[in-house]
This record gives sequence, C-alpha cells and structure tokens, in this order.
Amino acid sequence: MSTTIDIPESSKVVKGKGVVAAPLRPGGWKKGVAIMDFILRLGAIAAALGAAATMGTSDQTLPFFTQFFQFEASYDSFTTFQFFVITMALVGGYLVLSLPFSVVAIIRPHAVGPRLFLIILDTVFLTLATASAASAAAVVYLAHNGDQDTNWLAICNQFGDFCAQTSSAVVSSFVAVVVFVLLIVMSALAIGKP
Repeated sequence: MSTTIDIPESSKVVKGKGVVAAPLRPGGWKKGVAIMDFILRLGAIAAALGAAATMGTSDQTLPFFTQFFQFEASYDSFTTFQFFVITMALVGGYLVLSLPFSVVAIIRPHAVGPRLFLIILDTVFLTLATASAASAAAVVYLAHNGDQDTNWLAICNQFGDFCAQTSSAVVSSFVAVVVFVLLIVMSALAIGKP
C-alpha cells in the first residue's frame, strides 16, 4: 500500500559536474595569526612577570660564627638586577595593556593600524627586554664562574639558592624575548601579505 510519485526532471536543469567553491571565511589566515598573537602575548606576560617576580624575591643569607656576622646576597645588591626587575615589570605591564589591541586585531583581522601600533611598541619593548636580560645574564655568568683576570670570585658555590633563582629569572626573560621576536615577525607578515 505504498504510493510512488514520479516527478519528471525539468529541462532547465543542467546535468553534469560542477565546481563548488568553498565560501570565503571572513578574516582567513590573518584571524588565525591574530589569535596566535593573543596567545603568545599571554605567554610573554607570564614569562616577563615571572622573571621579575623571581628576581625580585631572590635573597639568601649565610650565617657565619655569630648572628651579627652574616653574608647576604639579594637582587638589590646589584644595580643590574634592579634594572632587570624594573624593566621586566614594565615589559609585563606593557603586554597586559597591549591585549586590547590584540583583541581588536582578532575582531578586525584586516585592519593595519592596530598591528602597526603593536609592531612599533613591541620593537621598543623587545629592546628593553633584551638589554635587561643580557645584562643580567652577564652578572649571573660572573656569579657562576667568576673572572680570574679581575679576581672576581664565583659566589654560586656559597649562594646556591640565590644563583638558581637569578638563573631561572634570566631564562624566563629570554623566553619573553623570543616571544617578542615571534610577535613582531607574525605581525609584519600579517601586514605585508594581502
């Protein structure tokens, strides 16, 4: 008891193989670059603020014989480390303030203005981060190895915890530097290609 209905095909319908084009997605690969930019900025924030916090809390005291005669190693004993803490805190603050511009780049992936603004400021803060990381790395190297020519002794044999903290802060700052380089290259590619 089934009923079948035959509907004849219209002569206006063209039979054959056709090419179906995929609809263009708004934003395309530039939107993916903008999302990756945002994620990398979050990672750079963690690296920069982690480096500043780790260096800022580095402190170790070695008691000798009495409580009144002690040796102390702290980040504020070295002007290079003070520069490092201030600079990495500024870099972290800039990265937090740059997040809204990164969100604008996600929403409007073809807008050049926010990306150009971020490239310029990223380059400035890359320079600051590289300068502070390199200067702190030089002092950490001297703390680990000393210098025989100038009679600077290695202090890391006595101040192991202090040296471990400062070394990890320097590594974290170089992670932030590498992320900055990636951010600049990605933004430049997104601006340069249509």
